[in-house]
Amino acid sequence: MSNQGNPSEQTPQARIGTLWGGAFSRSTDDAVRRLNDSLRFDWRLYDEDITGSIAWAEALAGAGVLAESERAALADGLERVRAEFAAGTFAPAPGDEDIHTAVERRLGELVGDVAGKLHTGRSRNDQVATDVLLWLLRVRESVQAALLDLAGALVEQAESARGAVMPGYTHFQPAQPLAVPHWWLGHFWALVRDVERLDTLAAAWRDKCPLGSGALAGTPYPVDRARLAARLGFTRPTPNSLDAVADRDHVAECLFALALLGTHLSRLAEDLIVYANPALGFVRLDERYSTGSSLMPQKRNPDPLELARGKAGRLIGHLGGFLATLKGLPSGYNKDLQEDKEPLFDAVDTLLELLPPLAGLVRTLAIDPDRMRAALDEGMLATDLADYLVSKGVPFRRAHGLAGQVVRLAESKGAAPSALALDDYRAISEVFEADVLDVFDFDAAVRRRGAVTGGAGDVDDQLARAQAWLAAR
Repeated sequence: MSNQGNPSEQTPQARIGTLWGGAFSRSTDDAVRRLNDSLRFDWRLYDEDITGSIAWAEALAGAGVLAESERAALADGLERVRAEFAAGTFAPAPGDEDIHTAVERRLGELVGDVAGKLHTGRSRNDQVATDVLLWLLRVRESVQAALLDLAGALVEQAESARGAVMPGYTHFQPAQPLAVPHWWLGHFWALVRDVERLDTLAAAWRDKCPLGSGALAGTPYPVDRARLAARLGFTRPTPNSLDAVADRDHVAECLFALALLGTHLSRLAEDLIVYANPALGFVRLDERYSTGSSLMPQKRNPDPLELARGKAGRLIGHLGGFLATLKGLPSGYNKDLQEDKEPLFDAVDTLLELLPPLAGLVRTLAIDPDRMRAALDEGMLATDLADYLVSKGVPFRRAHGLAGQVVRLAESKGAAPSALALDDYRAISEVFEADVLDVFDFDAAVRRRGAVTGGAGDVDDQLARAQAWLAAR
């Protein structure tokens, strides 16, 4: 029920208890409260909010604004509030519009009027900016840990697939033979970039502490912002208070990193979906990571992989939507910035939910080396045939055309290139000699592209580097 029409139903003291409202004669309409309030999703910032508040109390004490006894009472009360959140016993009140309001309201119930001094010189604008940065730095480690588990599963599969050869594809058409570990490690190195990208971003996030910026113009109290930043694990305070409270680059950067990670997962999922299809049969998923059909008893559906592919769109959408929110804002804090948290939280939750089953799926699937080798055809060695001619002194562009003629001749005869007579080859070019048949060895073709170039034959070197990278993490 709306309470818009009754100016006397909320006392001035009750309005002040919401962290604002002393200048208002009417309480906020219920519909506006439902739209405006964010406790339903920003409650997860409680730990960072309390950590930042304890540090702020210390800064106020250092500036002579609080007595040591007041600082101690606030710190003790805030730790008690933290313990309630951690235990799941914290009880929200009707006036708790966000996590900041909720913590300060409960702090006042525990320690009394001294709680009203905590917000001196501070705004929810610099408070929430700091909270989100601290939260990002913490959850980044959880995302990386889950990523490392999947990366480790890829390396385990690569290690166990030594000696296996498979078709490689471009444009999803047969291209050249690959060592199976080379394919696995192709996905591994993409995840390495994802992990290291988050490292790089975290270093940038630590380099800016917004606390002490106030609402937009700074704080009038002699707070030691450099010491405050260090206390919270940052390298330095932000140089401009107006920019600090509006800066959400870290949210956009995180959403980009997670969207790109989701894209990498989607590409891995797509490969495995295709390779698990019985028409190819390169891999077989463990039953624990497959689902069935309510109608067709024979079905083994790769639902976890399809969800990985689908959720990439969700992650990309969060990034695009948030950039659209940012692009029209004037300087300073605007309420639009409250839209940073739901996409950010959902993106992190999505990946923390997705990565563990993907790691399990990869770790438990079985490859079928015989099916992979059976899918190879000698047409994939046409480039090797051209390279053979290059070794005989033929310019590559000419060699490319001659190799193509061999492929066309073999197709017209319904035969593999290795089944052509030497006279067939020499009719195309007298450069061909009897040793041309040595080209048609898939394992040798893979070995020819070796460790020096980082090609398909560098399995030992790649595995050693991948294992060393994982060990270093």
